[in-house]
Amino acid sequence: MAPAGENLSPAHGRFVPGLGAFGPSVARFDRWADDHLERLRGKPAADALFSTASALGDFSMIWHLANLARGTTSERRRQQILLLAALNGMESLIVNQGIKRLFKRTRPTVDGDERYEVRRPSTSSFPSGHSSAAGFTATLLTGWDGKRAAPLWWSIAGVVATSRAYVRIHHASDVVAGVTVGVGLGYVSRRILRRFGLA
Repeated sequence: MAPAGENLSPAHGRFVPGLGAFGPSVARFDRWADDHLERLRGKPAADALFSTASALGDFSMIWHLANLARGTTSERRRQQILLLAALNGMESLIVNQGIKRLFKRTRPTVDGDERYEVRRPSTSSFPSGHSSAAGFTATLLTGWDGKRAAPLWWSIAGVVATSRAYVRIHHASDVVAGVTVGVGLGYVSRRILRRFGLA
């Protein structure tokens, strides 16, 4: 697994999570998380769960499917389908074409763990886009559906986010940062939606 920490890249002038003052602490966390995930890797149930979740997280497919399924349960939710799809698209642009471009971090592996089939991303490893989308959508859906639905949405989000470290296409710290960014964007979006009577 690649080292982790923070620094400035002389060539690109970009912040590089994985080097610098906090590097040793981040590296220890990433190694600790990877060691724990390795205890699960190779077990059929865990492999099936996380490799499938990682694949379904590509392009937020799992969230678009959940959005459509949720829309069949009530008229109010049906009316929210296009809104949620649009918000997911905006979140993806902000993270993948905005925030990620501010950072320069290599992934723990180029193509993911060789035991799993993983789409090869072209963006920076930091933060995890799958994880930010998971935190963002779970935050929005919890706001719309209430606390009773929170365990469902956050369970899905947790599995999708964890899957990226599981298949070794992201460092665990990328995942934590991604979820944090997604939750933050989710709360900002909820405030804006409330202002327009859409929350």
